[in-house]
Amino acid sequence: MRAIFIADAHLRQPGDQNYRLLMEFLAGLRGNVDTLYILGDLFEFWIGYDPVPFTHYLPLLDRLRELVDSGVRIEYFEGNHDFHMGPFFTETLRATVHPGPAVIDIQGERFYLCHGDEVNRKDYPYRLLRFILHSSLTRAATRIVPPAVTCRIAVGMSRESRKNHGRRRHRWDYAAILRTFAAERFREGCRAVVAGHFHQPFIDRNDDGTVLLSLGDWLTHYTYGEWSDGTLSLKTYGTP
Repeated sequence: MRAIFIADAHLRQPGDQNYRLLMEFLAGLRGNVDTLYILGDLFEFWIGYDPVPFTHYLPLLDRLRELVDSGVRIEYFEGNHDFHMGPFFTETLRATVHPGPAVIDIQGERFYLCHGDEVNRKDYPYRLLRFILHSSLTRAATRIVPPAVTCRIAVGMSRESRKNHGRRRHRWDYAAILRTFAAERFREGCRAVVAGHFHQPFIDRNDDGTVLLSLGDWLTHYTYGEWSDGTLSLKTYGTP
């Protein structure tokens, strides 16, 4: 079995480098991957309108549909830029959508998979924002708020998010927070923890066989995770 884990592409326009490289990468998965795990923030902004109003994402959605048609299963973990994924993902792609973290069995091993935005339990302002974004009230807004209005709000939120990311990075030791969080999951019986959100690519292999994989991103690092032949690894697109 071969599985791929990606997170934090924050895709915007098809002409952007990270968008083009991800399209290439996904094309190469056809026929040789069993499951694609998307651990949030694939999009700079997504909320599940029906039909899909975000025309700049149509090339990517077509590529995902090609993957599914080739036999690849998709499991999507919502992030803080993409939530309430909507009928395209649940019906057209027949993806399993997780609104939060989940323990997944992969070849008999317990994997704790998450976007990672709930790992820092002390970031109370963000936890409140996440609660609002993932609430049923926000989901209901897709029935009454036009997509153009939602997109304008999203642009402002994305701008603030980028500003706050720098401040948070100086305030919090994200790697240490993630390692402490992972240690708790290992004590609960998980073999591996895989997370995105922090944009820091690293992998810790512990003496007891547990593994922490921080996926990095598809913005500057172009890193992803791979499970193959019983081994979890961190890889960079374009390198052997």
